Amino acid sequence: MHTIVPPYLLARLAAAPAERFPKAVAAARSTLAVPRAYAPLPGHMDLSVEGDSLVVSARPDPDRLVSDAEQREELPGRDARREGDAATGDAAVDEAYDGLGDVFAFFWDAFDRVSLDGRGGTLRATVHYGRDYDNAFWDGQRMVFGDGDGEVFTGFTRSLSVIGHELSHGVIETSGSLDYSGQSGALNESIADVFGALAEQHSRNQTADAATWLIGAGIFTEAVSGVALRSLAAPGTAYDDDVLGRDPQPAHMRDYVETSGDNGGVHINSGIPNKAFHLVATALGGHAWERAGLIWYRALTSGTLSPTATFAEFAAATAETAIQEYGEESEEAGAVRTAWSSVGVTGDVAFS
Repeated sequence: MHTIVPPYLLARLAAAPAERFPKAVAAARSTLAVPRAYAPLPGHMDLSVEGDSLVVSARPDPDRLVSDAEQREELPGRDARREGDAATGDAAVDEAYDGLGDVFAFFWDAFDRVSLDGRGGTLRATVHYGRDYDNAFWDGQRMVFGDGDGEVFTGFTRSLSVIGHELSHGVIETSGSLDYSGQSGALNESIADVFGALAEQHSRNQTADAATWLIGAGIFTEAVSGVALRSLAAPGTAYDDDVLGRDPQPAHMRDYVETSGDNGGVHINSGIPNKAFHLVATALGGHAWERAGLIWYRALTSGTLSPTATFAEFAAATAETAIQEYGEESEEAGAVRTAWSSVGVTGDVAFS
């Protein structure tokens, strides 16, 4: 199951003494206990005049549907806001609606992709899932948001990087997918983090050097010693709390974590390819989705990746993509090669 909060973090909270966060400890335990089924997955015309010519250009619109589970653990819930409806006044409903639109705009503007499936499919979300539910997840068909417990986690709809991350799992699935275990699973999580970060940067028109590179900033309460769930710029530094522990993500292959938990460490070891992307993006500068993001997107959607792709295989795919897009001696190809070498995935990505 593609969740934004890793199971090891919830497990740590669930095992904590209840004195400091009594509500949060109970919420973490109940969140872990909830079973979740997994079921993998129009526009308008703009008219303009150029000289003596009438120019028609198609710009797709999103098709959004936000539902309200009303604190039950049943999906999809009651329809709360459809495409074109006015704001409801329910913060979670309206934040989810706006977030779906921002992610749709990002994938279209950056990659000419129409919705998650590339064919204009409906963007669906359910809010107010469960009572004090401490997570947000992609179930193969929709985004699902809990409200958090209020002591450790706040509502998850307020973070566009969270929304972008979870919706990006839908893009990954419809692009050939990556098995959700081991290195391919960590790549799955990393690519979702990359697109989640880029969706947030796109909405703010931020350049690579101005961005925070955080995933889930704002979903912790002030009682937690931490700024976010993960940091692409500095994996392993997002939080360091006496209850939640320290962010366990490595930034280099020498620190790769071998574990049977978390589907082989998919949320942990994703820090390594995350750091590689951050190095490429900051080396190239400007808007990160324009060159670094395009390389990652085209490598993902090229049809050449195996579902069990390793870090090294994805590194080779991004290097080959950079060559095809920009040339073998280009700044872009050099940045990709240097980044993967810097995180220890490969000493020298072979250019073929």
